Amino acid sequence: MSEHYDIIIIGTGAGGGTLTYKLAQSGKKILVLERGPFLPREKANWDTKTVFNTNRYHNSEVWYDKDGNELHPGMSYFVGGNTKVYGAALFRLRERDFEKYQHQDGISPEWPLKYRDFEPYYVQAEKLYQVHGKSGEDPTEPFRSEEYPYPAVSHEPRIEEISDALKTQGLHPYHTPIGIRLNEAQRYLSACIRCNTCDGFPCLVQAKSDAEVSAVHPVIGQDNVTLITEAKVLKLLTSSSGREITGVEVNFQGQKRIFSGDIVAVACGAINSSVLLLKSANEKHPHGLANSSGLVGRNFMKHVLGSIIGVAKKPNPTAFQKTLSINDFYWGEENYDYPMGQIQTLGKISKEALEGNPEAYAPLTPEEVATHSIDWWITVEDLPDANNRVRVNGDKIILEYTENNSEVYNRLEQRWIETLKSIECGQQIIPNCSYFVKGGKSYFTGKLPLDGVGHQVGTCRFGEGPKTSVLDLNCRTHDIDNLYIVDGSFFLSSGAVNPTLTIIANALRVGEHLIERIK
Repeated sequence: MSEHYDIIIIGTGAGGGTLTYKLAQSGKKILVLERGPFLPREKANWDTKTVFNTNRYHNSEVWYDKDGNELHPGMSYFVGGNTKVYGAALFRLRERDFEKYQHQDGISPEWPLKYRDFEPYYVQAEKLYQVHGKSGEDPTEPFRSEEYPYPAVSHEPRIEEISDALKTQGLHPYHTPIGIRLNEAQRYLSACIRCNTCDGFPCLVQAKSDAEVSAVHPVIGQDNVTLITEAKVLKLLTSSSGREITGVEVNFQGQKRIFSGDIVAVACGAINSSVLLLKSANEKHPHGLANSSGLVGRNFMKHVLGSIIGVAKKPNPTAFQKTLSINDFYWGEENYDYPMGQIQTLGKISKEALEGNPEAYAPLTPEEVATHSIDWWITVEDLPDANNRVRVNGDKIILEYTENNSEVYNRLEQRWIETLKSIECGQQIIPNCSYFVKGGKSYFTGKLPLDGVGHQVGTCRFGEGPKTSVLDLNCRTHDIDNLYIVDGSFFLSSGAVNPTLTIIANALRVGEHLIERIK
């Protein structure tokens, strides 16, 4: 099969799906290649044990760390990519995230483009992904040219109590910006039912603003857009000069096929995009495509992430818990001048999710913990380090990674536990909870291991010169004229909020550039 297209897009996640939506408006002939199928809509979408204890909605491939140990990254290879199971928290980076600043463990570098360059595209992204939020609550909130397109998702009573209690401590909790299709004013018109199986789950009723629902579905019926699923791209082929992509080699239904396009946009995620470039090495590009700088795969970042499950004396019947965030420690705190990070509520923990490791909560039972817990997520910036890299060895994918900002993470974790303990009255976290005759710990912490790569960014950074970056400011590779990378690869730093909205906004920005180019 050798049909030619104006544009080929590889991947349908936050970057590729959004780029497909944007470029479909051009009328140009577009081929979209997705290595996975459509995620099946089935009752098991909301089954905790299926979602978290099987590979039903995650790929079972094995990667390796720098010491040769197996990693099981659980990537979701479906139309919509990892957004099919994300928590739909869609934050903007702060203005200072685009500037150079000092961390305890190093420097977060300056971006060649600033927040003001991304702001108009953040507006577009929030509209396209139906982001619910409220401005003016978060003291670190960046400038907004428009209010959120949809009102903030309300707190349920127990979370409202927590929010009020935090305010008495002088903190500034705010409503988490969430991309869901919720109409609280007219519930009978709402696709979202505010269930407790959203964060980490596929959405059975398609009420989560993932890339499939928000970006791919609206355009896939157009005559100029062709989507081929279960088509894994194996290699990119170049011209004899090495200056353009002339073919995209695909494994489709067990056969190799080659497609060609005037422009090729890779959006496989920061890890798999760099893997594809490295595996496409040829005589003109012996170290991998677009890798004259030697930076392809380097500066891999994934955030330093973890959870706190706080067991309170008072029960927590909340179903949709992911509505509250705190940025008071984002840039540090009194007597500590380094950035710390962001805190947000998790989707509500269930006893089914805890039953796989009941001894960790003894003498409490998983049900006792789940019915009384308030569940939190901590995000700390992962600093770029050229030695943190994605590498390939034959068919093996290797993540050579050493964590930084670990002490900062520990500080923020302890700071938040102390804050929870200081909340008075019915909200208080009791060190030896008298509610349970058994006693026991009042909080449980866990740090996401290396294979937790949902926030992957940075492996093909953008910049102004081919010696210090892989991509130019429009995310075109310096070395190959018609090759673009449109996912989280372009990030220079990770900030301390979920990267998805910035990936979406950048895809809209690059899409605008490509529409001008293909005219």
